Amino acid sequence: MNRVIDRRSLIAGVAALALPVPVWAGSTASLATLGAAKGIRFGSTVGKDNFVDAGYRALNAAQCALVVPENEMKWSITRPDAQHFDFRAADRIVDWADANGLGVRGHTLLWHSEQWMPQWVAEHDYGPNPRAEAERLLTDHVATVAGRYADRIDSFDVVNEAIDAETGALRDTALSRHMGGAFETIDIAFQTARAAAPKAQLVYNDYMGWRADEGLHRDAVLRLLEQMRKRGTPIDALGIQSHLGSKFSDTPTGLGSLDEPAFRRFLDEVTGMGLDLLVTEMDVHDNPLPGAIGPRDAQVAAHAKAYLDLMLSYPQTKTVMCWGLSDRYSWLSGMRLRPDGMAKRPCPFDAEFRPKPFRDAIAAAFAAAPDRRP
Repeated sequence: MNRVIDRRSLIAGVAALALPVPVWAGSTASLATLGAAKGIRFGSTVGKDNFVDAGYRALNAAQCALVVPENEMKWSITRPDAQHFDFRAADRIVDWADANGLGVRGHTLLWHSEQWMPQWVAEHDYGPNPRAEAERLLTDHVATVAGRYADRIDSFDVVNEAIDAETGALRDTALSRHMGGAFETIDIAFQTARAAAPKAQLVYNDYMGWRADEGLHRDAVLRLLEQMRKRGTPIDALGIQSHLGSKFSDTPTGLGSLDEPAFRRFLDEVTGMGLDLLVTEMDVHDNPLPGAIGPRDAQVAAHAKAYLDLMLSYPQTKTVMCWGLSDRYSWLSGMRLRPDGMAKRPCPFDAEFRPKPFRDAIAAAFAAAPDRRP
């Protein structure tokens, strides 16, 4: 019954936008199957907090063509200290994906933000030649992680979130301070990844989007990509995280003021450099939306459909990843609680793993997308 109500609410919610309902509203095919019909790989994230749930693993196996470890390949998990690696958590996910015929994306070889790197990196003794030691730490890490999974992972987020979204400046870290700057650090990370995984797609991943107030961030990403191209950095694609919503606002302002023309100009510039696009971490932050489930789900779905229609109008977009399939395990659930105290609903399936209008919106976007198969 919940599934029927959800789909009816979506149909009512998108009717005013003239979205094509009949083609997809009753579809029960997996999102992986629907995406593959247009040459699009669909997937989501799994991690330690949800991987233990057999039902959640089954949902991912049923709906996804590939998965990405949520945290298990980041420095905070794989590098307990400067001397050791710990791949147990990442290996469990990759082994499970292999056993279920799923691809895997790697995330991330370098999170270029001091806040999210282990404390030991800042406290490390870089010795009498700090530049050489910092480069050794970085190249050892990237080569070891990318090399370990080079035959099993065909796309890596090499560098994540190198830009301060509020200032547009490149972030500085313990590694970049010793290595001569952020550009040099990013370049070495990509060069090392290419050598370790020569067949993999190498991605710069960040969270700039289509909101009107994200122009500074978009412009900074363009400058970074242009510099990387000039330096000959081996980058293949831009990952756009796609955490949609009103910038995590608690204020009921809808889903934010959008600037689609500016975002299209940005995407035109990126693809004009010869780069592919990926939707890497999609979800919808619904704090500003009504509490009633039907209208809220319908607005989330309509927003997601419009966004995916835009992204998939570019044939360079061949991967769509959610950052969680179920509301039960969304990273957003414990952040900035809704003022009305209701649970957030940012994912395509609800907390009981039932499909929501968001799921059907993804299916609709795949159905409407141009075919990009060879």
